[in-house]
Parts: sequence; structure tokens; C-alpha cells
Amino acid sequence: METILYEVSEGIARLTLNRPDVLNSIDMTMIAEVRASVAEFAGDPNARVLLVTGQGRGFCAGADLSANVAGEDDMSRGQRVAHGMDIGFNPMVRELAEVSKPVVTAVNGMTAGGGVGLALAGDIVVAARSAKFVQVFGPRLALIPDMGCTWFTPHLVGRARARALALLGNKLPAETAAEWGLIYECVDDEKLIETAMTYAKQLAAGPTNAFGEIKKALDIAEHNTLAQQLDYERDTQGMLGDHPNFAEGVVSFLKKKEPEFVAG
Repeated sequence: METILYEVSEGIARLTLNRPDVLNSIDMTMIAEVRASVAEFAGDPNARVLLVTGQGRGFCAGADLSANVAGEDDMSRGQRVAHGMDIGFNPMVRELAEVSKPVVTAVNGMTAGGGVGLALAGDIVVAARSAKFVQVFGPRLALIPDMGCTWFTPHLVGRARARALALLGNKLPAETAAEWGLIYECVDDEKLIETAMTYAKQLAAGPTNAFGEIKKALDIAEHNTLAQQLDYERDTQGMLGDHPNFAEGVVSFLKKKEPEFVAG
């Protein structure tokens, strides 16, 4: 791998963006490597949770503009940008957000532009106290936020804050991001990886199959009525109730011992 580090140990897959000299900005090589690693994680029964972080002093500076605005084809600059999103950036975010196993994101330092969307694609987002989130698209580049930012941000913090963040491009400190609900938790810098690993270990010991269904149920709830969601919960509980993990959970609960869930 040229642009990322990937390893699996004790049920935890760890993906580290590894272009620290350019604040882990995203080029097409990184996209390909991230997508390949997410696919490997998805298909690996020994990997039960994914932890994503960045190498160096920042999580991700967004798209590598030097690698994405130049070209020798017959496309316009705008067409080239849209094409890059279509074949790379968008599938990467979609695959990370939709993988059926839990994803923990540990945000170290600055995350900007599309890096914000990449961070928010995780299920549990933890940030170092020194971290900041900034959407530079509009004020600096005359573009709209992308990599899911226009979807994640209003869903997490509401219309007023989402619009101000996108239009002003101000840096949002991690502590405020946690207070607003953009991320799950802000921790001291030296405790970032320790905290993220604690959550990852807890998830790795859990019922992977149920976690995937929880993610799906919460996503579907965004569009369902209450009646539709109740029906969905009923159907999903019926399916999960036939899985060995439910039987293990019931027996363990009654015996007052820790359950031993199987993967898958």
C-alpha cells in the first residue's frame, strides 16, 4: 500500500491514512486503497470492527487538488471533478458508510473539506481536543460541500448550523462538534487512540450480525413512518431471533455472565 496502512489484530481492522506530508489529502491511489481495504474488511470474518484514523498532525485535508484539477483528456475542469466523484470519492464514502460491520473514526488534528465527510461516514466518531472540522468548499473553492457533507451535517446538527458551517467555512473545534452532536466524543489528544480502541474492542466482542442490522434500521428510520418502522423492527427481530447469538445472549443474561458471540 502506498497511501494507507492496514492491519487486523484481535478482531480489529485498523486503517490509517498515510500521506502525512500533505495532511492525508485524498488522491485516486488512496481512494483505490481505502476501497480495497474496506472490501477486505467486509469479507474477513476475523475482522469485526474497523478503526479509521490519520497519520501525522491531521486526519484528512480533503481532496488533493493538485491531483484532481489537472488532466490531458477532453473533459472540462468541472466534468473532470464530477467524474472523479462518480468513479472514486462517492463510492468510497458509500462503501465505508454502508459496510455491515461497525466503523470507529478517530479524528486527529485538522480535517477539512471532503475529509469531514470521510470522518462522519464512521458510526462512532471520536476526535482529539485539538481537532477541528472545516468545510472550505464554498468560501475557498466556490463549490458545494461533498463526500456526503451536505447529508451528514444537517442530519447531525440541524439546518441552521449546517448552513452556517458550509457558508462561512469557519473552523469548528472538536469540543463544540461534540456539544452539537456532529461527533460522539471529544477527548484529550493523548487519549484519542486509547479511547477509540476501547470502543473498537467492545464492538469486536459484540454480535456483529446484530450491529449490522442496527446500522440498517437507523438508516431506514430516516425515511419511514413510525408504523413502517415498527413493522421493520418486528421483521428484523424475527430474523435475528433465529440466530445463535440471540440464544447465547439470553442464556448469558440469565446466568449473569458475559456472552460469547460468534461473528457473522
